[in-house]
Amino acid sequence: MAKGYWIARVDIRDPENYKDYVAAAKIAFERYGAKFLARGGDHEVAEGPGRARNVIIEFESLAVAKECYHSPEYQIAAAIRQKVADGEIVLVEGA
Repeated sequence: MAKGYWIARVDIRDPENYKDYVAAAKIAFERYGAKFLARGGDHEVAEGPGRARNVIIEFESLAVAKECYHSPEYQIAAAIRQKVADGEIVLVEGA
């Protein structure tokens, strides 16, 4: 079965309160077996507009990635993130 991934690109507006998002999201990530492959490390914007923070999270499957994103636990975290950061999250199936 193909893995599922979250690809997130984020600009944090309020670093202090972003910590609340990280703490809240951890609950969903642990429940759904998230594995962080990239988490805000050094990067180069090769094309298009970039974001300051780039994250790739692996899940057992795309279905599990979707379940995590739409879970009540993550939606609580997402509400916090949306107040303190701007960005995009795409859920994709691996090859």
